[in-house]
Amino acid sequence: MGFIFSKSMNDSLKAQQEFMLMNSRLQLERQLLMQNQMRERQTAMQIAWTREFLKYFGTFFGLAAVGLTAGAIKKKKPGVLLPIVPLSFIFAYQYDMGYGTLLQRIKGEAENILDTQSTLLELPKGPLNYEALEKIRRSQSKFFIEK
Repeated sequence: MGFIFSKSMNDSLKAQQEFMLMNSRLQLERQLLMQNQMRERQTAMQIAWTREFLKYFGTFFGLAAVGLTAGAIKKKKPGVLLPIVPLSFIFAYQYDMGYGTLLQRIKGEAENILDTQSTLLELPKGPLNYEALEKIRRSQSKFFIEK
């Protein structure tokens, strides 16, 4: 009788362990999907913000270019056109970010860093662990009671 009960308990325990493993795996997959969705949405918001900014900055740049050109012609001083140079770099960067290939180039460079220069990504004093965090918490805590 004890053997049958023990075997039944063992089978039940195995089934429960398999269920817990499957459940934790499913939870991890959902968490990874959620994090990826959040990253994609943040990137989409960044691109949309850049495109919106480009509309306003493009208008400003166009008006400034026309105004500075007219001022340079009227005063016969080509130095008046100098502010167009840095403004054109800003405009080109924003255009490349919103409609060009800047994000693909950044992604490629990030992949290169991950593949070939991973030592640049190491944290000072190594990765965080529970013991180090607990030590810091204990040193900063006013309510810690030693057991």
